[in-house]
Amino acid sequence: MSALRLAAAAALALSPLASAHAQGATQVVDVASFYFAPKPIHLAAGRQVTLTFVNRSGSGHDFTAPRFFAKSRIISGGAPEGEIELAPHQTRSITLVPSAGTYSAHCSHFMHKQFGMTDTIVVN
Repeated sequence: MSALRLAAAAALALSPLASAHAQGATQVVDVASFYFAPKPIHLAAGRQVTLTFVNRSGSGHDFTAPRFFAKSRIISGGAPEGEIELAPHQTRSITLVPSAGTYSAHCSHFMHKQFGMTDTIVVN
């Protein structure tokens, strides 16, 4: 390996991007009246990710995906009964390792699902 390539490899290994990759990715999920974004949510199977749920509305919402959370290995945070509950303007994070599959998600608050608060999580 040339000295230039060796120096470039060393610089990349010490970069913030390399350390972020080693710790896992972060995926922000926006929650508002009455939507989730992104839609769908794409994640990598077997790779640690921190999902950060940001409630951008003045109303409470949740992100309910019991099958997804049950099949994931949770590293930190929690999703009791497969749900992330968010008060108005609250942010919550969960770090997990997802399993391959396609999962449904929705807000379980009264009529929110019917108003479009649904999403799909695609893990490849």
